[in-house]
Amino acid sequence: MRQTLDAFAAALPAYLATPARVLLILFLAAIALRFIPRLISRVRKAVQERQDSAEDGRRIHTLSRVIRYVFTVLVTVVTGILLLGEFGVSVAPILGAAGVVGIALGFGAQSLVKDYFTGFFLLLENQIRVGDIVEAGGKSGVVEELTLRYLRLRDYSGNVHYVPNGNISVVTNMSLGYANAVIDAGVAYGEDVDRVIGVMRQVGEELRQDAAFSAKILDALDVAGVERWGDSSVVIRCRFKVVPLEQWNVRREYLRRLKAAFDREGIEIPFPHVKLVYRPPAGESACPK
Repeated sequence: MRQTLDAFAAALPAYLATPARVLLILFLAAIALRFIPRLISRVRKAVQERQDSAEDGRRIHTLSRVIRYVFTVLVTVVTGILLLGEFGVSVAPILGAAGVVGIALGFGAQSLVKDYFTGFFLLLENQIRVGDIVEAGGKSGVVEELTLRYLRLRDYSGNVHYVPNGNISVVTNMSLGYANAVIDAGVAYGEDVDRVIGVMRQVGEELRQDAAFSAKILDALDVAGVERWGDSSVVIRCRFKVVPLEQWNVRREYLRRLKAAFDREGIEIPFPHVKLVYRPPAGESACPK
């Protein structure tokens, strides 16, 4: 780029050389800042079309945002260095001083450096992508933005959480590959457990055959069996293997249909109750007269 500027300036009078080079630098920087995002966007769309899954497409989208940010910073830095050179400012001492200041800032801003390193590995290892539902840094929600510095989540209530990447030690991704819709159904102790499991399997197969849910459910209902003995119910656990982000919809619909099936089959869905035993004092009759 320096040779281009020198050749351009050689064709101009001496008093116009520096202003002309400055304008040319600004013009080229403006073109780069305008067209680099467009170029990255076109490349991203072309790569996304070749992906086999929506998850990979979201990862490409997230990485493209980071790449665009890095290129923008590089263009800005190079432009600033070239402009300083045109005004006669020696760049070498500035770069040396910047290195020393960078080391000092690195010690003083360790949390910020940690944010950037953690964000880089989150993207590199494909742990989080835009559109995922995750739990990270003590917060959970839909990933709206992931940068090298922070993770932006929006929870079910619409609240937006900004989580610094340095605070993320464990990531729970609830929409990577596939998900499980886990259902616990409680029935009365007097019910036949094998009969209840049969009704649960039947409802699960009906839901799987439904046109609105057949594409969301990846496998037949898996009944684990009796999970525990509750205070007033026997809890039976089952699960569906579903596509990402559909576990909650499938779970709600299955519970709705299972309630109707239990009512139809006369299977009792218990509620907490207390049995009172009256013990009369000595000499009194247990039955009132």
